[in-house]
Amino acid sequence: DQFNAQGIANLLWAMAKLGELVDLNVVTSTLESLVYRISDNPQLSQQDISMSLWGVMVCCARLSLFSNTNNINVLEKNMDDLFTRLENTFPNNEDDQSILALAAIWLGRTCPVVPHYQTNISKTQVDFRDQLQSCFPSLRIEEEKSLNSLPPVDLLLPDHNIVIEVQGPSHYVGGDFNTRNGSTLLKIALLQKAGFEVIEIPVNRLCHQDLMKPYIDQIKIRTGIPPQGHGSVPLKRSWADAVYITADKGRQPSNHGYSTAEEHHEEQNGKPAKRKKTNSQ
Repeated sequence: DQFNAQGIANLLWAMAKLGELVDLNVVTSTLESLVYRISDNPQLSQQDISMSLWGVMVCCARLSLFSNTNNINVLEKNMDDLFTRLENTFPNNEDDQSILALAAIWLGRTCPVVPHYQTNISKTQVDFRDQLQSCFPSLRIEEEKSLNSLPPVDLLLPDHNIVIEVQGPSHYVGGDFNTRNGSTLLKIALLQKAGFEVIEIPVNRLCHQDLMKPYIDQIKIRTGIPPQGHGSVPLKRSWADAVYITADKGRQPSNHGYSTAEEHHEEQNGKPAKRKKTNSQ
């Protein structure tokens, strides 16, 4: 209760930045009291408003990804208020304009700015795209496509509304390839909100062609396109690496959406898949 406006904004931003590292119940309970106090404060700098708005958005993203909608409506009202306040400051720096654009997309409001995004194509992304194309020559693949004014996605399968994100260490807290940070969670949630299925692939799982095979299989299942190329590698039943699928239409994902190649093999053969529980921490 001794935090001033800047302190509250800093804490909201920090909790969002840490993404999945902070327990979701802790985030929501803390956020509710902080947002209430900051919303009643008329003396906020543009930076305070921007940081607070981003923190609220990331919390909403986490709640939506875990199908926990109980608190989203309340937070969205605070988001709308912060959006209006930030819009009225006429931000002219790219970071604040980007936050304003993302909030407008979430709230379904007219975006007052056109965000500028830089594109960066990694070698791993290119290698995976080439492998995917060799297996499915008829599959349309687009790269670094900006959808609905969102940051560009790595790969888009436009005929199937599927986005493939090749996630480098910058998408995770401390680069651990397990704990997603706030920016990653917000982008995934906004893509899902726009109607896209998102497949996240940690870059450390794509070291060579053999490691790509389970992901190729998942894309085959979701697109329904039989492999036609010569780049496919036979799937070994002993494979145990996790395939990271964020959105799986028609069923609830297990924990963080992890499922193994063996589980999908069992599902295809009519057997109930055995889910392995994972620790989000």
